Amino acid sequence: MKPTRVLFLCIGNSCRSPMAEGFARAYGSDVLVAASAGISPALSVAPLTHKVMLEKNIDVGHVYPKRMDMLKGSFDLVVNMSGKPVPRELGARVEEWQVRDPIGESEEVYREVRDQIEQRVMRLVLAARARKPPQSEERRSTTAQPRVDTRRRPPRK
Repeated sequence: MKPTRVLFLCIGNSCRSPMAEGFARAYGSDVLVAASAGISPALSVAPLTHKVMLEKNIDVGHVYPKRMDMLKGSFDLVVNMSGKPVPRELGARVEEWQVRDPIGESEEVYREVRDQIEQRVMRLVLAARARKPPQSEERRSTTAQPRVDTRRRPPRK
Protein backbone atom coordinates (compact mmCIF):
# COMPACT_ATOMS: atom_id res chain seq x y z
CA MET A 1 0.00 0.00 0.00
CA LYS A 2 1.33 3.42 -0.95
CA PRO A 3 1.97 5.96 1.82
CA THR A 4 -0.61 8.73 2.22
CA ARG A 5 0.61 12.03 0.74
CA VAL A 6 -0.25 14.81 3.21
CA LEU A 7 0.10 18.57 2.79
CA PHE A 8 0.00 20.67 5.95
CA LEU A 9 -1.11 24.20 5.13
CA CYS A 10 -1.13 27.38 7.22
CA ILE A 11 -0.80 31.10 6.54
CA GLY A 12 2.96 31.71 6.66
CA ASN A 13 4.43 28.19 6.65
CA SER A 14 6.55 29.35 9.55
CA CYS A 15 4.89 27.85 12.64
CA ARG A 16 2.02 25.38 12.49
CA SER A 17 2.59 23.60 9.19
CA PRO A 18 6.35 23.09 9.75
CA MET A 19 5.54 21.61 13.18
CA ALA A 20 3.01 19.24 11.62
CA GLU A 21 5.42 18.26 8.84
CA GLY A 22 8.15 17.61 11.41
CA PHE A 23 5.93 15.37 13.53
CA ALA A 24 4.61 13.50 10.48
CA ARG A 25 8.13 12.79 9.25
CA ALA A 26 9.35 11.78 12.71
CA TYR A 27 6.40 9.60 13.72
CA GLY A 28 4.83 8.41 10.49
CA SER A 29 7.42 8.15 7.74
CA ASP A 30 6.35 4.53 7.18
CA VAL A 31 2.79 5.55 6.25
CA LEU A 32 2.89 9.28 5.42
CA VAL A 33 4.77 11.43 2.94
CA ALA A 34 4.56 14.91 4.44
CA ALA A 35 5.01 18.39 3.00
CA SER A 36 4.06 21.85 4.20
CA ALA A 37 3.24 25.17 2.56
CA GLY A 38 1.66 28.54 3.25
CA ILE A 39 -0.99 30.77 1.73
CA SER A 40 1.35 33.76 2.05
CA PRO A 41 4.74 32.35 3.10
CA ALA A 42 7.01 34.12 5.56
CA LEU A 43 10.67 34.68 4.79
CA SER A 44 11.77 31.98 7.23
CA VAL A 45 10.49 29.51 9.79
CA ALA A 46 9.96 31.26 13.14
CA PRO A 47 12.88 30.81 15.56
CA LEU A 48 10.49 29.70 18.32
CA THR A 49 9.19 26.97 16.03
CA HIS A 50 12.72 25.57 15.79
CA LYS A 51 13.24 25.91 19.53
CA VAL A 52 10.05 24.18 20.71
CA MET A 53 10.41 21.38 18.15
CA LEU A 54 13.98 20.71 19.29
CA GLU A 55 12.54 20.22 22.79
CA LYS A 56 10.83 17.16 21.25
CA ASN A 57 14.09 16.15 19.51
CA ILE A 58 12.68 17.05 16.10
CA ASP A 59 14.76 19.30 13.88
CA VAL A 60 12.73 21.31 11.37
CA GLY A 61 15.83 23.09 10.09
CA HIS A 62 15.30 21.56 6.63
CA VAL A 63 11.87 23.21 6.30
CA TYR A 64 11.65 26.52 4.49
CA PRO A 65 8.47 28.52 3.82
CA LYS A 66 6.97 27.88 0.38
CA ARG A 67 3.76 28.75 -1.43
CA MET A 68 1.28 25.97 -1.99
CA ASP A 69 1.50 26.49 -5.76
CA MET A 70 5.23 25.61 -5.62
CA LEU A 71 4.37 22.00 -4.79
CA LYS A 72 4.03 19.53 -7.63
CA GLY A 73 1.32 16.91 -7.84
CA SER A 74 -1.71 16.40 -5.71
CA PHE A 75 -2.10 15.10 -2.19
CA ASP A 76 -4.31 12.42 -0.69
CA LEU A 77 -5.02 14.73 2.23
CA VAL A 78 -4.65 18.47 2.78
CA VAL A 79 -4.68 19.53 6.43
CA ASN A 80 -5.72 23.17 6.40
CA MET A 81 -4.80 25.28 9.42
CA SER A 82 -5.03 28.59 7.54
CA GLY A 83 -8.75 29.19 7.89
CA LYS A 84 -8.77 30.09 4.18
CA PRO A 85 -10.33 28.12 1.30
CA VAL A 86 -8.09 25.46 -0.24
CA PRO A 87 -7.90 24.97 -4.02
CA ARG A 88 -9.49 21.61 -4.88
CA GLU A 89 -6.63 20.62 -7.17
CA LEU A 90 -4.31 20.35 -4.17
CA GLY A 91 -5.92 17.25 -2.78
CA ALA A 92 -8.70 14.75 -2.82
CA ARG A 93 -9.65 15.33 0.82
CA VAL A 94 -9.36 18.43 3.02
CA GLU A 95 -9.35 18.37 6.81
CA GLU A 96 -9.81 21.66 8.65
CA TRP A 97 -7.82 21.94 11.88
CA GLN A 98 -8.67 24.86 14.15
CA VAL A 99 -5.22 25.54 15.60
CA ARG A 100 -4.23 28.91 17.01
CA ASP A 101 -1.54 30.78 15.07
CA PRO A 102 1.31 31.34 17.56
CA ILE A 103 3.17 33.93 15.47
CA GLY A 104 4.14 36.85 17.71
CA GLU A 105 3.02 34.97 20.84
CA SER A 106 5.00 33.70 23.82
CA GLU A 107 7.13 30.58 23.92
CA GLU A 108 4.47 28.95 26.11
CA VAL A 109 1.84 29.48 23.40
CA TYR A 110 4.21 27.88 20.87
CA ARG A 111 4.49 24.85 23.17
CA GLU A 112 0.71 24.58 23.53
CA VAL A 113 0.27 24.75 19.75
CA ARG A 114 3.09 22.24 19.25
CA ASP A 115 1.49 19.78 21.68
CA GLN A 116 -1.93 20.15 20.06
CA ILE A 117 -0.45 19.54 16.60
CA GLU A 118 1.55 16.56 17.87
CA GLN A 119 -1.63 14.88 19.16
CA ARG A 120 -3.47 15.48 15.90
CA VAL A 121 -0.59 14.20 13.77
CA MET A 122 -0.35 11.08 15.93
CA ARG A 123 -4.04 10.41 15.25
CA LEU A 124 -3.33 10.74 11.51
CA VAL A 125 -0.40 8.33 11.78
CA LEU A 126 -2.43 5.77 13.75
CA ALA A 127 -5.31 6.00 11.26
CA ALA A 128 -2.90 5.52 8.35
CA ARG A 129 -1.33 2.49 10.05
CA ALA A 130 -4.77 1.00 10.67
CA ARG A 131 -5.47 1.18 6.91
CA LYS A 132 -2.12 -0.39 6.02
CA PRO A 133 -2.44 -4.15 5.46
CA PRO A 134 -0.38 -6.24 7.89
CA GLN A 135 2.78 -7.77 6.52
CA SER A 136 2.78 -11.47 5.88
CA GLU A 137 4.80 -13.58 8.28
CA GLU A 138 7.47 -14.23 5.66
CA ARG A 139 7.97 -10.50 5.09
CA ARG A 140 8.07 -9.71 8.82
CA SER A 141 10.99 -11.99 9.48
CA THR A 142 14.02 -12.12 7.26
CA THR A 143 15.04 -15.41 8.84
CA ALA A 144 11.86 -17.40 8.41
CA GLN A 145 11.81 -20.50 10.58
CA PRO A 146 10.35 -23.75 9.28
CA ARG A 147 6.99 -24.61 10.78
CA VAL A 148 7.01 -27.59 13.10
CA ASP A 149 3.86 -29.62 13.61
CA THR A 150 3.61 -30.12 17.37
CA ARG A 151 0.33 -32.06 17.34
CA ARG A 152 0.44 -35.62 18.60
CA ARG A 153 0.10 -38.18 15.91
CA PRO A 154 -1.14 -41.70 16.43
CA PRO A 155 1.68 -44.25 16.48
CA ARG A 156 2.36 -46.00 13.19
CA LYS A 157 1.54 -49.70 12.98
